[in-house]
Amino acid sequence: MQITQTDRVILRELEPADAGFIHAVLNDADFLANVGDRGVRTLDDATAYIECGPRASYAQHGFGLWAVALRDGGELAGICGLLKRDTLDAPDVGFALLPAHRGRGIASEAARASLAYGRDTLGLQRVLAIVKPQNLVSIRVLEKLGMVRERLVRLVDDGPELIVFADRLAPSGQG
Repeated sequence: MQITQTDRVILRELEPADAGFIHAVLNDADFLANVGDRGVRTLDDATAYIECGPRASYAQHGFGLWAVALRDGGELAGICGLLKRDTLDAPDVGFALLPAHRGRGIASEAARASLAYGRDTLGLQRVLAIVKPQNLVSIRVLEKLGMVRERLVRLVDDGPELIVFADRLAPSGQG
């Protein structure tokens, strides 16, 4: 199911048929270093991840991580969307692209579309983002979106310290 689109990308729900793509994204070296190891080693693991992660989130929250498909040709470039974590007081936006699609503004475009969907369709008043301090590329994307550093947090006691960025979402046409 399509969620939204921009000039260059379509955000759509992930499906079990996307298992090979999800396996590639979650095992990319930059994903492992900057986001973490999700334990997805096989296509069956990837299918389970899609069902128990994004698809379960769609059913429970009305949002989750979506596939980022290029409008020109439909190639899958990455994932982007909104997540609800028990440890944060608002949903957060997340994104990850395959290496061939980085550095072209696709992450910013997809994240901006996710924020607009959260604001305009879901009525969210606030969205966060979390990022490791050394992930300068993602920090630049968040700053480009107008998000501001708010605080430091650990999602689990022994986990890495993360920067929390925040965005107060104004209705369309108001900032």
